Amino acid sequence: MSNTYDTGRLNLPFVGIATFGKRPYVSDWSTIDADVAVLGAPFDFGTQYRSGARFGPRAVREASTLFSFGHAGAYDHEDDATYLDESVRIIDMGDADIIHTDTEGSHKNIETGVRAALAAGALPVTIGGDHSINIPCINAFDGQSDIHVVQIDAHLDFVDVRHGVRNGHGNPMRRAAEKPYVTGLTQIGIRNVSSTAKEGYADARAMGSDILSVRQTRALGPVETIKRIPEAARVYVTIDIDAFCPSIAPGTGTPSHGGFLYYDVLELLQQLTRKHEVVGIDLVEVAPDYDPTGSTSILAAQVLLNFLGFIFHNRT
Repeated sequence: MSNTYDTGRLNLPFVGIATFGKRPYVSDWSTIDADVAVLGAPFDFGTQYRSGARFGPRAVREASTLFSFGHAGAYDHEDDATYLDESVRIIDMGDADIIHTDTEGSHKNIETGVRAALAAGALPVTIGGDHSINIPCINAFDGQSDIHVVQIDAHLDFVDVRHGVRNGHGNPMRRAAEKPYVTGLTQIGIRNVSSTAKEGYADARAMGSDILSVRQTRALGPVETIKRIPEAARVYVTIDIDAFCPSIAPGTGTPSHGGFLYYDVLELLQQLTRKHEVVGIDLVEVAPDYDPTGSTSILAAQVLLNFLGFIFHNRT
């Protein structure tokens, strides 16, 4: 006796090519027809200490296949909701071309990819790469309406210029704040010895940043934290994997203890999608060689897939 589970290919996670979520690969970016377009940005020349995030996109894609069973979406019994069913069309754009030692050229290629996703009406999701890849991602929004940037990170990343460097992974939030179409920043999870000196915090607040540590965010809770974002703002979300405690995400170049646990971030993202339109996402700083268990990459994939599920569930 057969049933519907016996038709077609089983297509287990370890079979086939590891695109994001095992979704279709689109090499011609002028033909994108999707709700979500995932772009790899395997660039890590902006790091100040441990490199390796250039391998992040491959690792996160491979980890994402773990969650690629079937076509009926994922049912969540707590929410009594099915997320990411076939109505949400996700494609994988592959990777932006990276030119070794050339930050400007590599960033420009990343920007081109994000612009292609936006031109197609798709939600751009960029997987880094170090956090400097956020700079070309935000640059690509210059023809869009105003955005508010939500950063989930251990580090403020608000350095202006250090020894002539303007576009490393310590600079992206400063570069974002300078944009006339970025109306403000909410920086969540900032803690410990950071990438920005004391004056950077004053500069960030003067340029429209609201800065919260892990402990402050937990004390507020997800509802009150998200209330601090201006009402009706269109939100771009940048997630540095070092926002999470290295006890669950050791595979990153600059681990910082005392970070978030999984549900701390998941509940923030779910609440965010209830109140705001999310117009772009990047997830950065996964450096898989520092985590032989693969759990950091799995965490990154799971966060992205759940976040996308929340976004499209709350759009209906």
